[in-house]
Amino acid sequence: MAQLSDDCFAFGGEMMAVDRALELLSGRLHPVTEARRIGLADALGHVLAEDVVAPFNVPPHDNSAVDGYAVFFDDLTPDAATRLPVTARVAAGHALDRPGRRGEAVRIFTGAPMPEGFDTVLMQEDCRAEEDTVAIPPGIRRGANRRRAGEDMAQGSTVLTAGRRLRAEDIGLLASLGRREVTVRTVLRVAVFSTGDEVREPGVPLEPGCIYDANRFALIASLRQLGCNVTDLGILPDRLDAVRGALAEAAGTHDVLITSGGMSTGEEDHVKAAVEALGGLHFWRLAIKPGRPVALGTVNATAKSAVFIGLPGNPVAVMVTFLRIARPILLRLMGAADEAPALFPLRAGFTYKKKVGRREYVRATLARAADGVLTAVKHPRDGAGILSSMVESDGLVELPEEITRVEPGMIVDFLPFSEVR
Repeated sequence: MAQLSDDCFAFGGEMMAVDRALELLSGRLHPVTEARRIGLADALGHVLAEDVVAPFNVPPHDNSAVDGYAVFFDDLTPDAATRLPVTARVAAGHALDRPGRRGEAVRIFTGAPMPEGFDTVLMQEDCRAEEDTVAIPPGIRRGANRRRAGEDMAQGSTVLTAGRRLRAEDIGLLASLGRREVTVRTVLRVAVFSTGDEVREPGVPLEPGCIYDANRFALIASLRQLGCNVTDLGILPDRLDAVRGALAEAAGTHDVLITSGGMSTGEEDHVKAAVEALGGLHFWRLAIKPGRPVALGTVNATAKSAVFIGLPGNPVAVMVTFLRIARPILLRLMGAADEAPALFPLRAGFTYKKKVGRREYVRATLARAADGVLTAVKHPRDGAGILSSMVESDGLVELPEEITRVEPGMIVDFLPFSEVR
């Protein structure tokens, strides 16, 4: 069942700040997915549902970091070359069957276990081998080129925590611990739909006054990047009974329902009425540009309920509010830990005015100024309906509520799109 209080997001009067909205989300939304065991090869992008503790040291034994010669450091002459007999050869996957002896060197290869007693490895390029001896130059430090057991992961240490979205490097780490399976959260099931008599599927002829449905396809792609299982409900007829029936049916088999636009109080805006009839709807008037109208609610079905997210209708506003508002909601419902995207301080390469009390997101590209410093350059077009500006930008400059003007050279926070993919 979707965990959403009946009245926690009701808000009237002045517009709510973005940080306040995110604070409410963090405190009142809870995971709706369950834990299950899956094969490691299928775990990429899933949310970890267990803490992972290293059952042994990684690496399990001291080993050589290079191809060369293992020695006792105390056998080396500090200010002159040292010649030692080479008495054995140790390759990766093969251990020497005895401890090391003082006064000898052992030929060793990368990854091979260090024989007991030896503490230092000389790179083969720094040594001169002659028959069964090796000449070692002075100047090496004690312990050089020796990887210690457990230096990557120590036995008993927690190496991954529940709530982490698994990346390729996490999969490799789990494999290095001998894991073939891992406990993850089930995939969040999300249904996406559009409404509007003017909206058409791509590929069909456009009648006068109609537009192609870009928002739905952008949302579906964003949801799949996030690891959601997405159902495309298409474009629903602009009738209350059709919208209400589709929502009720989808709520029975999905965790989240998402749409864009259609949330006003006009006679043809049926989404709001349908959601209110099936559960509850709460409006945010967020102090954000582009954006502002974001709706959160609950749609009840016979045996369960689903969270409803209504985003603005303009394409750029849809994408910005998805990244900054809907994405944290979805991650919370997925059981993911807080994944607030990293903002990077950059020098502004533009002039801009804004209203106080409103968070604004400016589309920008990255360029190097004459002095080589990376600079954020504002996209020349900033309308909320100009989707091409998102394609032609590298990310968003986030301007907090208290700022009213940006001048070239100011330090601003930049959110790369790569941080929220």
